[in-house]
Amino acid sequence: MAAHAAFTASAATTAGYASVQGGWYEMAAELRAEETDLGEGRRQSGVTLVTVYELPPARIDEFLPYWRERAESMSKAPGFRDDRLHRAVDAGTRFQLVGISHWDSPEAWRAAANDPRFQPSRLTALPDFAVADPALFRVAAEF
Repeated sequence: MAAHAAFTASAATTAGYASVQGGWYEMAAELRAEETDLGEGRRQSGVTLVTVYELPPARIDEFLPYWRERAESMSKAPGFRDDRLHRAVDAGTRFQLVGISHWDSPEAWRAAANDPRFQPSRLTALPDFAVADPALFRVAAEF
């Protein structure tokens, strides 16, 4: 279905939902830097960090405080724009959570990821029940 033009166009305009690896997601959490709002029609270039999380659906609520603390910590870093965590609509979806954040540049994200000042204070590692796979992207096409 994703290859059908009408389906793709309608899916692209569905507010609050995204599709990754054949699964549908709704937004579970969001954090935005105050200075990222440029107004209608104005876009910023930069990079997008997509992190897919594999974890049992029953443990998502247990995972959310980890994500929130990490996102709040990273939001103080130079170059941070926003971060959204999407939750799978279907419990059978491989990646139960998908995090999408925006940064000014790959260098800004790498500097924050390696700077101890922006690391969570009480949560030092990803919980053992979750596997994260992050990657940086630039826009290749849009409509």
